[in-house]
Amino acid sequence: MKHPKHTPPSGLLVLILVSLAVACARSAFGLGIALPDHDAFATARGNAFTATADNPAAVFYNPAGISQLDGVNFSAGAYGLAYSDFFTSPGGAKFDSRTEWLATPDIFSTISLGKSHITLGLGAYSPYGLVEEWPGNAPFDPLGRYGSIQYLTVNPVVAYQPIPTLSMAIGPTLNYSEADLRESVGLPYDIHFRGRDEDVGFNAGILWHPLPEHSFGINYRSETEMDYKGHVTAPAPPPFFPMPVTLPTTAKFKFPRSVDFGYSFRPTTNWNFEADASWLDWETLNSLNLSGTTLSLPFNWQSSWMFKFGGTRYFGEGWRVSAGYMYVENSVRTAYFNPLIPDSDRHIFSVGIGKRYNKLSWDVAYQFAWGPSRDVSGDTLVVAPAPSPANGKYEFISHAITVNVGYHF
Repeated sequence: MKHPKHTPPSGLLVLILVSLAVACARSAFGLGIALPDHDAFATARGNAFTATADNPAAVFYNPAGISQLDGVNFSAGAYGLAYSDFFTSPGGAKFDSRTEWLATPDIFSTISLGKSHITLGLGAYSPYGLVEEWPGNAPFDPLGRYGSIQYLTVNPVVAYQPIPTLSMAIGPTLNYSEADLRESVGLPYDIHFRGRDEDVGFNAGILWHPLPEHSFGINYRSETEMDYKGHVTAPAPPPFFPMPVTLPTTAKFKFPRSVDFGYSFRPTTNWNFEADASWLDWETLNSLNLSGTTLSLPFNWQSSWMFKFGGTRYFGEGWRVSAGYMYVENSVRTAYFNPLIPDSDRHIFSVGIGKRYNKLSWDVAYQFAWGPSRDVSGDTLVVAPAPSPANGKYEFISHAITVNVGYHF
């Protein structure tokens, strides 16, 4: 029997819209789904690397930094993350999200064109992407239980060094993203949305060394807009309910522009200290609309800052040890809080060790992140006879290991 493709009941559309928005947003708030870690040496320094940017991963952190590299350079690494969220309801019931595992590879390469003072770079990395899944007995309906996103970027850049103390760079970001949602509503099948899209943005950077002991860096990344195109499977309206019907749909989601500011101080050749500040423009994320309906889900997020501090001690025979700290502001207002976007202020600590040989180098870093308890009591995203099921206390913990291997030709 072929089922007619009518619009499902409004209540189910609200569920689909909220769940879809959650799946997309889970990959886009403050830090929790933004992935700032793309090099083990930089991660060990708390990602305070904008004004140092002296290895191929500068393509991501500050592309102007690749002008410091001669010859041909290559770097490959992986960032492995395990994280969990913890929820305590107003009545004292406790729920833990499923411990999620994420592994993202990063590849960077650069080539110096010698006397032209031009250096070319290329990077492939994932600036966003995580998964959130709560157990079936968590009291979050109809806010959803599972959402995931993948976001991949290929980033060629060109850097120019007009004078020895100043370099500038710019390049396009070629981005591809997929959003995937499976929402259980007590039927023989799940409501399922999957969509994908591509967009082009750009990044640009400046690196200035006024004195050997001091350097300043700025890195800008443009916003991108993903118009996810796909299908949603949902119950058909009466008299065919609850038989499934597949509907084509689209949903637009804006990923923010960002600016990174960095200052590096090197009192001796054995020490490098850096402090960075990163701003993410979440004010542009107002609402998400599901095509084919009149429904709109408000986000109304606020822009947020990341503050990064790190240092490296260089030893003989190419050894180096680093440590760092990041503080990340939350970007989700309490009134629009969602358990699939359990945003909170984050404290992130990291340490690492590495060694450089004549041609080869390697780095390993460990990172621990803690989101202290956030008490949500005024959520208005779901209108219900009783207080919102999202109200309660949330905490976050994660552990990560990242490794990198580099080679200079």
